[in-house]
Amino acid sequence: MALTLKQQLSAPGGILKFLVKYNTIFIFILLVIFSALISDVFFTSVNLSNLLKQVSGIGIISIGMLLVILTGGIDLSVGSMVALLAVTFAILVNIFALPLAILMTIVIGFGLGSISGYLVAYQKMAPFVATLALMTIARGLSFIYSKGSPVTFTTVGGKFMSDFANNATLGIPNIAIVFFIIVICAMVMLRYNVFGRLIIAIGSNEEASRLSGIKVNKYKFLVYAISGALAATAAIIVASRTNLGSPNMGMAWELDAIAAVVIGGASLNGGKGTAINTLMGVLILGLIGNILNLLNVPSYPQQVVKGAIIIFAVLLQRFESK
Repeated sequence: MALTLKQQLSAPGGILKFLVKYNTIFIFILLVIFSALISDVFFTSVNLSNLLKQVSGIGIISIGMLLVILTGGIDLSVGSMVALLAVTFAILVNIFALPLAILMTIVIGFGLGSISGYLVAYQKMAPFVATLALMTIARGLSFIYSKGSPVTFTTVGGKFMSDFANNATLGIPNIAIVFFIIVICAMVMLRYNVFGRLIIAIGSNEEASRLSGIKVNKYKFLVYAISGALAATAAIIVASRTNLGSPNMGMAWELDAIAAVVIGGASLNGGKGTAINTLMGVLILGLIGNILNLLNVPSYPQQVVKGAIIIFAVLLQRFESK
């Protein structure tokens, strides 16, 4: 029988266990409070808007990463795919009508993700190896197709996307709204949809899922394909923000996405993780960068802080599981 909140807190070590269980939320709240104390400009609309814009692209691929990690996999290719798909979108939007360019980019992203999915699910290749190979290929192709230079939007459709990506609705950046919609869809899918429940089951116990009749290979294939489609979505909004597609986009984004998912409490062994906690993880990473920028700290120490937080998050997971 489930214990009430009061019973959980009054049990031996209950308060500590409660804090560990909801550590993502508490870390987020503490960072917000700390940010407000160190800077008078943190709660300004300009700063908050910039923060949301900065995390939206990584946030979208983090949702795709969550789905992959829930099955016990990993996708190292998403950062390079963002670069390739940003270049692809910039080329397509200069040739075709905007809706067709968007659709084609997402389909190509789905196809690229399907390559990893096929190698992992049907060829039994280790996810690390399969996606590492695609990461290298995608980055190389982005430089080949762009000839090493950014591809600028030159059409009315490109200008429309640039305006969309750099404007807001009711004070919320449009690209952040896209991110939040994707988070909500993932939340509903993982909690109420059969597909979401099955990928969690596969990550929890793949062999038991297979013996119960679940088509494990099919679902493992699909999560990588969806991750590719979400990388395409991120590429479109990131390219639209800058009005160009560059082969240098998405550098190390796969690491930030993994970090966001892990900070959000997901297990790299699979079967554990939620979309709302991944959202919190994305915002925590964004807040760390924002705080350090407000303090005029160079970018290199930011990587040290992120690494330390990842170690801390994993250690909390181990403590929680005891």
